[in-house]
Amino acid sequence: MSTPIDLTALKNRQMASWASGDYAVIGTTLQIVGELLAEACDLLCDERVLDVAAGNGNATLAAARRGCKVTSTDYVAKLLERGEDRARAEHLDVTFQVADAEDLPFEDASFDAVLSTFGVMFTPDQPKAAAELARVCRPGGRIGLANWTPEGFIGQLFKTLGRHMPPPMGAQPPSNWGSEAWLHSQFDQRDFQMQVTRRLFNFRYRSAAHFIDTFRSWYGPIHKAFATLPPEGGTALENDLTELLNRLNRAGERSLVVPSEYLEVVITRR
Repeated sequence: MSTPIDLTALKNRQMASWASGDYAVIGTTLQIVGELLAEACDLLCDERVLDVAAGNGNATLAAARRGCKVTSTDYVAKLLERGEDRARAEHLDVTFQVADAEDLPFEDASFDAVLSTFGVMFTPDQPKAAAELARVCRPGGRIGLANWTPEGFIGQLFKTLGRHMPPPMGAQPPSNWGSEAWLHSQFDQRDFQMQVTRRLFNFRYRSAAHFIDTFRSWYGPIHKAFATLPPEGGTALENDLTELLNRLNRAGERSLVVPSEYLEVVITRR
């Protein structure tokens, strides 16, 4: 019989990964995703909004710019500090609070909208995280998610990374959240109505080498992989990432533009 996965150990490992590098360098390039999600959720002034696994605050800022009363949460305090810097620069009033997406410290039905852009999908206990999103959303409220799909570029990037740094046995892939069938399995039973739009985010860099250098320096999982692998392993990973990037590049020799599919999901609680 297989040994049950130690979710606490996995979470600690993930926290260390996301705290390494500086995700904010990457995260700020994804701001348009938060803006589109805020519009898809039709956020209104003075609505209570929770951003879960907020990172450096893309959805947080998008909601605050629309006059919402926003609470921004993540389990990595350093990322929240970067979000707080951004909110302060724009004179936006946001509450920042360290919190675990699998154990949100809020009462049932506390928020009009609950958002997460490429954040909650990385939780180890995925059904528990989904249940927490549902629990804190009020009747008539919305859960808004942006999740990378398994088939898209980031889904393929993590598969490539997994060949070099295999995840613990039994760990569920984050790309589950990019599957419509999986999302329905988590939310339909809770009397939610779901609307899904497939979108593309374009990663724009000078070249594959520029992308790899940036992500190797700042993006936690890739930063950690290169720091952990022996030199020959790092070279093999770099070669595989280069092949993936060049294969998906739509800009030819002029530059690097790699479209990455994600699901924009609006789930309304009846």
